[in-house]
Amino acid sequence: MLIDIAAMDPKDAYHVLTQTVIPRPVAWVLSENPEGDFNLAPFSFFTPITSNPPLLMFSVGKKPTDGAFKDTRVNIEERKQFVVHIAHRELAAAVTESSRTLAHGDSELKNLDLEVVDFEGSRLPRLRDCHVAFACELYDIKEIGAGPQSLVFGKVNQVWVSDEAARYDDKNRLTFDGAAIDPLGRLGGSEYVTFGEIIKIPRPS
Repeated sequence: MLIDIAAMDPKDAYHVLTQTVIPRPVAWVLSENPEGDFNLAPFSFFTPITSNPPLLMFSVGKKPTDGAFKDTRVNIEERKQFVVHIAHRELAAAVTESSRTLAHGDSELKNLDLEVVDFEGSRLPRLRDCHVAFACELYDIKEIGAGPQSLVFGKVNQVWVSDEAARYDDKNRLTFDGAAIDPLGRLGGSEYVTFGEIIKIPRPS
């Protein structure tokens, strides 16, 4: 089947891209609301992009209700700091619930059974139950397309990884256990994928 995505309405193009670029990692982003509580929202247009400086990028659309910028973008633009989490399979329902559109300033954490804890080196906390968290500061925001879609670039200052997922090997190199992190991957529609078989193939020398 050949799909002429260039001729599609943007909503239909989104459907095609999100159903075929799979799996996608999910950035579960905590940012600070104006009153000092926290916004929490998932974004699956997300990736690391550079190591020098260490940058993550995720893409934020507008609110479907009124076309305003989403709270995540507004909060980060105004207060500069945010925390990106990698959620695991037990948190899939909470990740989905946190995507609900709320009034500006309302905290998703009020409706979720999630606890935040101090994040050493970060002004903002992290979610206790996630195995990975990145403390970020705003590096840049770029607006793309007619929407526009906001590309948020975050400079990573601290990374927290649970003890069961991080260790030093016999050569004193830091290694990470993907199965212990157990990350959610985003598919299309309402589907996620979780870890199955891990295939290890050495890279060519």
